[in-house]
Amino acid sequence: MKKIFIIIIIFIILCFTIPIILTKRNNIEVSKEVEINNSINNVEENNNYTYKNYATVKLLYVETGNVEEISMDEYLYGVVSAEMPASFEIEALKAQAIVARTYTAYKILHAGKHSEADICNDSKCCQAWISKENRLAKWNEGERESNWNKIVSAVDSTAGKIITYNGEPINAFFHSNSGGSTEIVSNVWGGTDYPYLQSVQTSGEEGYSQYESTVTLSREELLEKIKTTHPEVEIDYDTDNSIQITEYTDSGRVKTIKFGNLSISGVETRTLLGLRSAKFNVSIGENITFNVTGYGHGVGLSQTGADSMAKAGSTFEEIINHYYTGIKIENI
Repeated sequence: MKKIFIIIIIFIILCFTIPIILTKRNNIEVSKEVEINNSINNVEENNNYTYKNYATVKLLYVETGNVEEISMDEYLYGVVSAEMPASFEIEALKAQAIVARTYTAYKILHAGKHSEADICNDSKCCQAWISKENRLAKWNEGERESNWNKIVSAVDSTAGKIITYNGEPINAFFHSNSGGSTEIVSNVWGGTDYPYLQSVQTSGEEGYSQYESTVTLSREELLEKIKTTHPEVEIDYDTDNSIQITEYTDSGRVKTIKFGNLSISGVETRTLLGLRSAKFNVSIGENITFNVTGYGHGVGLSQTGADSMAKAGSTFEEIINHYYTGIKIENI
């Protein structure tokens, strides 16, 4: 009787537990299926984003003078892969994609620099761009597919998103390394400052190769370089303060520097002497040495700063809101 009683109890327990197990398994499978479908739908939604007035970009190839019209995000694959290393964190790459998309939208909205095109592929004029074929050729063979997929993911996952101020795309400047703090527009190009491009502190850039550099010139070389634009310059190296920084900007960059009888801006000095940044100091000896901090004009997003923030756990939204003041991230 005991055995029969135990068998009956086990049978009853199985009758109750088996349906519960099967129900949980079905729920888990349904949940996973919904999650996968949602992920696929999100990717498809991003890839099929309608850009309205910004659907295509007229790109000028400065080498040939040809203009090609391509889709916004296809164009951005070439920009992001040209402007930021694929080794950077994905959140930094997403931030770069949104900044580049915003800069492009601003150029389309404020046409004028290129009569038949919205933008060109020269980083000195607009922003850099490289074809997929040329980009892949520059990467090691074993990294090509993963690097390209990472760039595409950064662009596609942020499809449609731009940075706005008062409902308009901002002039989204960016640069390589701020050297510790970004710069305001008027100290670089003159004119009126933008309220969303304020000087902000940035940390974590010291570990990047772009942070420090040195340029050493002989006394004769220095004089020759300056004379290409200012033939009237004279420097008497035997006098005190023959070369003297006379004014700094609030971000610590050189605003004005005196070379003998000539005073010019730190920005012009950077151009004339091939310095990476206008944040520098000068050592005078048999040769003239410029110790430079940072890389680029210093306005807007710092790319290495963005990567440093991403490594510390910041999202692309947090990165963008750090470098641009009072803005919103919205869909075009």
